[in-house]
Amino acid sequence: MTQMMDKGRFQKPAATLSLTAGQTLELRCKGNKIVWSYPAYLDAFKDSRLSVRQNERYGQLTLVNSTAADTGEFSCWGQLCNGYICRKDEAKMGSTYIFFTEKGELFVPSPSYFDIVYLNPDRQAVVPCRVTVLSAKVTLHREFPAKEIPANGTDIVYDMKRGFVYLQPHSDHQGVVYCKAEAGGKSQISVKYQLLYAEVPSGPPSTTILASSNKVKSGDDISVLCTVLGEPDIEVEFRWIYPGQKDERPVTIQDTWRLIHRGLGHTTRISQSVMTVEDFETIDAGYYICTAQNLRGQTTVATTVEFS
Repeated sequence: MTQMMDKGRFQKPAATLSLTAGQTLELRCKGNKIVWSYPAYLDAFKDSRLSVRQNERYGQLTLVNSTAADTGEFSCWGQLCNGYICRKDEAKMGSTYIFFTEKGELFVPSPSYFDIVYLNPDRQAVVPCRVTVLSAKVTLHREFPAKEIPANGTDIVYDMKRGFVYLQPHSDHQGVVYCKAEAGGKSQISVKYQLLYAEVPSGPPSTTILASSNKVKSGDDISVLCTVLGEPDIEVEFRWIYPGQKDERPVTIQDTWRLIHRGLGHTTRISQSVMTVEDFETIDAGYYICTAQNLRGQTTVATTVEFS
């Protein structure tokens, strides 16, 4: 990776760079199949200030009118391709973390004034208050009772590229926190973060199924409820198979989710899918099968509804 300097000069960037907001950033990587990675903020908003081009001998990334929000990791790598199958070329990789300093912005701006961080017992949690000034002193504070939370290197560490990292989160860590940055005789407070403890371990959905009745008379209505208890920030998708499906039997399916607090401040996401069949007929008798899927796998459960 090289960075374009003044008068057309190029040089390899350091592991960390500090640039003034408003400057144009141009990075290049040698190779005819270059892939780029850059702060997700630029992707999320399809920012027109960013352009990525592939030339014959190098890939080029250009960012104009840079702002403090662009602070983050910029990296590139080549690809080795065999037909349509490509893999990363470990020998052709480069990266640099860039601080874009902007007057009045010690923290990388957040799109909201309040954010939620989920504390899972089986993985690290991050309070993402990153700074735009490399030399800034950053501390973590609890809102109530008001006190500084030490980053002791054992439970909590500060990583300038990520924020405050909770290495082994537990329920005592929950509450409202914020960060404070000091640099050049100025100080700034970050947005606030609500830390919620999630008691459900990672994995495929923990799923149950329940019919309003397992024996139904002709003409009655029936509901079948599929429920998942999971991590607060993990979405669940539902799929159904039911007896009248092949006959295109009309049914109503409604999916909902909410957060519930299950004692000691533990937070769980309850996701539910309800299938309703009106005016029960003979063709509606049989197995009702629900499949719940998240990023870590899927679980299938079933129940039988008989005609009485």
